Amino acid sequence: MSSITVKDGTEIYYKDWGTGQPIVFHHGWPLSADDWDSQMLFFRLRGYRVIAHDRRGHGRSTQTDLGNDMDTYAADSAALVEHLDLKDAIHVGHSTGGGEVARYVAQYGGGGRVAKAVLISAITPVMIKSASNPGGLPIEFFDGFRAGMANRAQFYRDVPEGPFYGFNRPGAKVSQGVIDNWWRQGMMGGTKAQYDCIKALSETDLTEDLKKITVPVLVMHSEDDQIVPFADSGPLAAKLLKNGTLKVYKGLPHGMPTTHADQINADLLEFIKS
Repeated sequence: MSSITVKDGTEIYYKDWGTGQPIVFHHGWPLSADDWDSQMLFFRLRGYRVIAHDRRGHGRSTQTDLGNDMDTYAADSAALVEHLDLKDAIHVGHSTGGGEVARYVAQYGGGGRVAKAVLISAITPVMIKSASNPGGLPIEFFDGFRAGMANRAQFYRDVPEGPFYGFNRPGAKVSQGVIDNWWRQGMMGGTKAQYDCIKALSETDLTEDLKKITVPVLVMHSEDDQIVPFADSGPLAAKLLKNGTLKVYKGLPHGMPTTHADQINADLLEFIKS
């Protein structure tokens, strides 16, 4: 296994395949680098170097109870990028990984490290409802996720069987393999880290991060996203970016990189080559 040890002793597992321009993939909660299998194979076969890591507390990385916050997630990403000496990279983040990308690019993306970024079904700019974000989700929604962690073995069935992949929609083509793989990835990680990550993904305000980013950014979001509601995410994030482009999908789920990999991969390739 390939891994690096960051400043606080946490080991971060990563995959690094191929040569060429690097594409770095940042996964969502509570998953792992494996959630990018379709994208990593697709781009590896097209001459790109593909990298994905397990966020601390997730997958094969250390199940630490420390540093489960967006600043540390971004710092871990920066440590990996420095270790691999990546330049001119494209950073792609899904859901919580989109927040990680925004903070990483804003704080560490200078000096030619980053060429472009992509936010897919991302938590940007901020998810939780407040006086300054009246369209956000109430804290009770996230409290429900925290309560679910008391029996995460069942909860990690309920989420992919329902809203994450849109399998609760009438006529949905349900994939048991996709559900099982989501459960497998989630159960690999540490309960405490995943519990803490709920606060990080819901309450971190990435507004100022988005404003700082100058490289081209593609924002990909579906109007039928049941995890990160469209109206309070994709359009707002795109407006805050200096060089952002919003690509809107209709009827696709939050986990569209998995359920609609062919479409998402083609759109990613078009943006990367543009």
